[in-house]
Amino acid sequence: MMLKNKIALVTGGSQGIGKAISEKLCAAGAAVAIAALDDEALKRASAEFQSRGLKFKAYGVDLCDDAQLDSLVKSIVRDLGPVDILINNAGITGPTGRADEIAISDWDKTLRIDLRAPFLLSRAVIPSMIERKTGRIINISSIAGKMAYPLRSPYAASKWGLVGLTLTLAQELGPYNIRVNVICPGPTRTEMIDSAIRARAAAAGVEVEVMAQEYVRATALKRMVLPEEVAGLALFLCSPESDAITGQAIDVSAGYGFRIGN
Repeated sequence: MMLKNKIALVTGGSQGIGKAISEKLCAAGAAVAIAALDDEALKRASAEFQSRGLKFKAYGVDLCDDAQLDSLVKSIVRDLGPVDILINNAGITGPTGRADEIAISDWDKTLRIDLRAPFLLSRAVIPSMIERKTGRIINISSIAGKMAYPLRSPYAASKWGLVGLTLTLAQELGPYNIRVNVICPGPTRTEMIDSAIRARAAAAGVEVEVMAQEYVRATALKRMVLPEEVAGLALFLCSPESDAITGQAIDVSAGYGFRIGN
């Protein structure tokens, strides 16, 4: 197995894209630390992974709490070993509305979870990776990190920021054999996209199904992305086959290319 003896940390690893990534990494032989806020989702994922004999350990964490982030990494090192692979997947959709209608508290929370937490976790694992001259950091951004996303300015800003962080870290850490890449999914069949569609439909005054079809029509393949399709790319970027790939922002979007709400 290509990731045997590797230790991976996946945030938001109990559901959606994060769960699919955790499954792929476990199947490839990695010991995976699954970190998530939702206790019930974490329990369900843990029960499923345990029944399948996968090597993992679950950690409850609030990404808004800097002390918990620091404690998380220390606990993983104690329980499993130093982190070889960091997958910054967890995120929230944030508020829906015009910029002047958005509460500053909602702006702050979105960037704290979607951008600050990935920075802090990267910062926490980098010294050990440098010492060992090896490491993989994969950030999960969004197609919204490459284009305008009306009514979702906090989310778009955080995802653009995550792309910039990735490219910068790739340059800084390349000399130490640490690869840093970012995946930009398009609309992906998860509870998160369902929530976003409901919010945008309400803001636009249209039916949820009408808004969902707008997302689908904006893709070349006329369908949404599946979580396991994003996970497949994440696994490749963790593997030796991608050793020459760093500093890249790669879309998994079903060919998404038009702005919602034109």
